Amino acid sequence: MTDRDIEPKSSQPPYEAAPEQGRRRLARGQRQRRSAAALLVVVVILGGIGAVAISSGRKVIATFGKPADFKGEGTGAVTVVVPKGATAAKIGEVLKKADVVRSAGAFTAVARSDDRAKAIQPGSYQLKRRMSSKAALELLLDPKSRVRGQVIIPEGLTLKQILEAIAKKTKIPLADLQAAAAKPAALGLPAYAEGHLEGFLFPATYDVLPDATATGVLTTMVNRFEQEATTVSLVDRAKAANVTPLQAVIIASMIERETKYPEEGPKIARVIYNRLKQNQPLQIDATVQYLLPKQKPRLLNTDLTFPSPYNTYLHTGLPPGAISSPGTQSLDAALAPAKGTWRWYVVTTADGHHEFADNEQDFLRLKAKGKAATGG
Repeated sequence: MTDRDIEPKSSQPPYEAAPEQGRRRLARGQRQRRSAAALLVVVVILGGIGAVAISSGRKVIATFGKPADFKGEGTGAVTVVVPKGATAAKIGEVLKKADVVRSAGAFTAVARSDDRAKAIQPGSYQLKRRMSSKAALELLLDPKSRVRGQVIIPEGLTLKQILEAIAKKTKIPLADLQAAAAKPAALGLPAYAEGHLEGFLFPATYDVLPDATATGVLTTMVNRFEQEATTVSLVDRAKAANVTPLQAVIIASMIERETKYPEEGPKIARVIYNRLKQNQPLQIDATVQYLLPKQKPRLLNTDLTFPSPYNTYLHTGLPPGAISSPGTQSLDAALAPAKGTWRWYVVTTADGHHEFADNEQDFLRLKAKGKAATGG
């Protein structure tokens, strides 16, 4: 082998750059890595700032996007009126105006998230000032918070007595009630009432709102009568009894005033029907009392001649209208009289029970018995 056959060795590998070129490449690589690292730091910093911004934004939305509300159970007392048909938003406005809640929106949000809010009834409520919307909702759902202008109308009151009772228990002036009663056509009376309001204001318990009007209250009572009339099938059963619906109400009103014992009603109804059939005067004391200037515990003989179309001692047949507001039991008795031939009934006990007679001799005997028992 000769020297030419051997590749001469070099002090630098053929693939390595010269020292200056290597330094330039190294510097460029370091700069690239440093730039990437710096970029990564920037991204991390910006990401952190973004997270903080998002978190802060959520807090801002939570703070400023939510309707303002008070905290706690409130203090003092305030009466608010929830109008009929009020939505959650409307109730919120009422509460905000009364300083019960801080904002209508807060109450609306609470009410809409609670299905129980649909049960809030119109009426007056005693709440507290500056209470949380949740606390306000709880009080509106509590029956004890209701402020009721409650009017109780017992069976047997006359129209005059009913108007006086309403005026006494509400803020409605008696003059307004009398004026409304004088316009029965505006009260929704059934056609068969023939314009008579007496007897068609149903005796019951009524919750009267503070802003109620005389016409509104009386209309409600007439509507309540019609509900009961439907329940007892007044129109159909009156026809079966051979009387008009108005006549049935008139008979029921007399029954209501003549006895305080419901079980006696059907027998008294039979006495009335029997007398009407024989064209015999009804001779019912309560009809005489109806138009007397002053009610009396007991009628005198002179009272029986009092000139009145309602005096059934002077006139045969039914009086021209009802003499009281009958309840359900008296209406039912008038529509379903007991079977019998009685034509008289007499109070024979100190507690007001009646006995019945179908002939004059028995009537006189019962009359004497009653006089002895009652001292009358």
